[in-house]
Formats: sequence, C-alpha cells, structure tokens
Amino acid sequence: MLSFRYKIPGFVLIFIGLILTILYFSIEFRFELPVFAVASSYVETRFFTTFSTNFADELILLTLLTGFSLVVFSKEKNELDFYNSLRIRAIVKTSVANVLFLIFSVMFVYGSGFMIILILNIFLPFILYLAIFNFMKFREMKKGK
Repeated sequence: MLSFRYKIPGFVLIFIGLILTILYFSIEFRFELPVFAVASSYVETRFFTTFSTNFADELILLTLLTGFSLVVFSKEKNELDFYNSLRIRAIVKTSVANVLFLIFSVMFVYGSGFMIILILNIFLPFILYLAIFNFMKFREMKKGK
C-alpha cells in the first residue's frame, strides 16, 4: 500500500480529469499532439508509427486512471489492522458486481452504447471498490462504537 499522502494528489487528479471530461464534451476540448503508436487503425492499420492526433481523450483517461489508482492503493489516514481483511472482501464484492455488470451489458447493450460501457469499465472497478470499502469501513466503525 502507498502512503496516505498519495490520496491527496489522487483526488486532485480525479478532479482535474472530471473537469477535462466536462470541457471535452461541452466545448469539444481538444489539442493536437504528435504521438508514437505501437498499433494505429484508422483509415489503414499501421504498426510502430507516429502521427498527429487529438490527445485530449488520452489525457483524460490517464489523469483519471492515475488519480483513481493513487486513491485506491493508498492507506487510510488512521490505518487499522482489520482494514486489510475489509480490502480483500471489498475486492471480491467489487469483482462480482463488475462481472455481473459486464454480463448484463453484453446481453442488453449494443453498438456505440457498448463502447461507452467498455470505457466506463476502465474506472468502474475503482469506483465500486471505493464505495464498497468505505461502506464496509463505516459499518464496522458504527458496529464498534
């Protein structure tokens, strides 16, 4: 586990990612940047190539992914011994919920809607884990008092 001090930069990155997401969809935020690609498939499929592209969506994904990773993999401010068992139970519940969500999506969501589900699924496990872990932690603290 990372030190608690990494949670703050994680939350800042999540906030920046959410602001960039709002800008991306509301004012079509974009900026062109030359990038290196191992594989690129637009008009033609090319391997190990460079080209100029709108890097805004990659920046948003990287910012959110890094932020969520820092928050999820950081210790609590007052780390207690039983948090590790809560984490394991939260990971199991998160995995089950995420698999059920994906099964439902495969069966009932089609076309470009399914692409949105796939992009959402990059972050959904982090969000589910944080919600489940904090709920379990709250419940244990309430039970202990």
